[in-house]
Amino acid sequence: MAARARLSRRIGAAAIAAAAGGGILLFGPTFSASDRGEAGAHVSAIRQRIADPNVVVPSRATQASALIGANSANPLDMLVIGGGATGSGVALDAVTRGLRVGLVEREDFASGTSSRSTKLIHGGVRYLEKAVFNLDYGQLKLVFHALEERKQLIENAPHLCHALPCMTPCFEWFEVVYYWAGLKMYDLVAGRHLLHLSRYYSAEESSELFPTLARKGKDRNLKGTVVYFDGQMNDSRLNVGVACTAAVAGAAVLNHAEVVAFLRDEDGKRIIGARIRDNLSGKEFDTYAKVIVNAAGPFCDSLRKMVDKEAQSMICPSSGVHVVLPDYYSPEGMGLIVPKTKDGRVVFMLPWLGRTVAGTTDSNTDITLLPEPHEDEIQFILDAISDYLTVKVRRTDVLSAWSGIRPLATDPSAKNTESISRDHVVCEDYPGLVTITGGKWTTYRSMAEDAVNAAIKSGKLSPTRKCITQYLRIIGGDGWDPSSFTVLAQQYVRMKKTFSGKVVPGVMDTAVAKHLSHAYGTMAERVAVIAQNEHLGKRLAHGYPYLEAEVAYCARHEYCESAVDFIARRSRLAFLDTDAAGRALPRIIEILAAEHNWDKSRKKEELEKGKGFLETFKSSKNAQFHDGKHN
Repeated sequence: MAARARLSRRIGAAAIAAAAGGGILLFGPTFSASDRGEAGAHVSAIRQRIADPNVVVPSRATQASALIGANSANPLDMLVIGGGATGSGVALDAVTRGLRVGLVEREDFASGTSSRSTKLIHGGVRYLEKAVFNLDYGQLKLVFHALEERKQLIENAPHLCHALPCMTPCFEWFEVVYYWAGLKMYDLVAGRHLLHLSRYYSAEESSELFPTLARKGKDRNLKGTVVYFDGQMNDSRLNVGVACTAAVAGAAVLNHAEVVAFLRDEDGKRIIGARIRDNLSGKEFDTYAKVIVNAAGPFCDSLRKMVDKEAQSMICPSSGVHVVLPDYYSPEGMGLIVPKTKDGRVVFMLPWLGRTVAGTTDSNTDITLLPEPHEDEIQFILDAISDYLTVKVRRTDVLSAWSGIRPLATDPSAKNTESISRDHVVCEDYPGLVTITGGKWTTYRSMAEDAVNAAIKSGKLSPTRKCITQYLRIIGGDGWDPSSFTVLAQQYVRMKKTFSGKVVPGVMDTAVAKHLSHAYGTMAERVAVIAQNEHLGKRLAHGYPYLEAEVAYCARHEYCESAVDFIARRSRLAFLDTDAAGRALPRIIEILAAEHNWDKSRKKEELEKGKGFLETFKSSKNAQFHDGKHN
């Protein structure tokens, strides 16, 4: 209720500013000073622990023991199922409220939808268009909410998130006026959560900012562009960071651990725990909790039907496909948005980690563990961007292509199910099992807050403090600034072994230093120490800044338990360049084998799984061609 009142105050303030002529970008504070002081007092001890550069994340064995120790006489307050953005966010929120929390994830943190996003932290500009033209107050609330969460997410993980200018090309003067006016309204609504002001650029200025942007084509001339700002992130590293932050705060998080059954009370009327299988050891155990939160994303229905076979489905899965192209497709600091393709979709082309990511599609799909992009979806993206570029768009340029499943949700308790919600849904359709699904990456924190509030009510829990995640930086974020990479470049060397086994020093060059700083934040020095002191300073793949030392660090401090964990989620090599990831696999497996004491059989298994995983990424190397054309 308090959050709703604060939102109403913001909307009222925005309406007053708009009525005054829109010349003032000023709003009252979203939270009162007393709110901030109270949150600050509660969060200081936790923040200090998370910000400690020497903090040690509890081992996987320790986390498993904590879950095994949660018995019927001494249950957890809350067990979270699902280690994506939402589930990890729920665990962090709950544990920082003083609750005893466990989390299990069948695969790995961010192994599903949370690692396969567009990498944008959306402020909801399309919701604003709907709000204006449909006079829809609900859509307007979504915009306010997304803008607030966008700004907070960037502040809480500054090393992994940043503002990105996005260019919208206009080929008619009407489009210039339409998009300029709409984005100025977007700036106004953002208020103090504004990243940067939007502005118009002439055709000549636009060409300087985006050299590959076409100025002519198909009987049309570029009149100019309108540039606005949204946020961008490294999604899976952000997800892993949230999970590790929850672990440091006291939650027992366990990846590669699957729920195989639910436990009920004596009357069979309430869920009181779950049977867990450790997918690494094959062992099963029971863990008990006062309430369970189902945050399994696209798979939440399978858990609900584990409890009640007749449960009405909540998920309407949608496929989102993206492709990665070489860096010359887009300039380093500017994205391109095609607001309406031939069939009315929106397509993005964004610089990301030294390459260009383009997408996305939106089509019905089946729910699978490893979704694969269809060739027609890849071609649709390439065709859509080709109309706006001077560079020839070729299928052979696709370095990686992947598919993600959006868990669009319907509320099973709602009387009207005509429209599928782009917002999130929280429900408890069986006592003891609270489900949270839908929504989007931008609002994961507030989604988690809503889920924890519902779980507290269901389990009659007694948290010792209110939600504090709005002011909590994730591990590696506190004390970081954009110049932090210079410390790495100046104070460390990359000691590496040559093919002959000789150890030689290498420069901690700017590209590597910046990569480590942005990927690990204030923890980057610990990776640099491993590279320097343990002779793990070689790059894993030519042309990419990933170091051997990162494999060891992630195995020790980020619950990296498999080669796929590393190539897909601790690093982003599989998403950036499928072929390069394949070449790096053997060395990654060697380092992980040393860290986890794998035998030859396990190493062989890891290599097969890694190759199989990469085959689901339809790069040009994985595609089938005949006479120069793709089949």
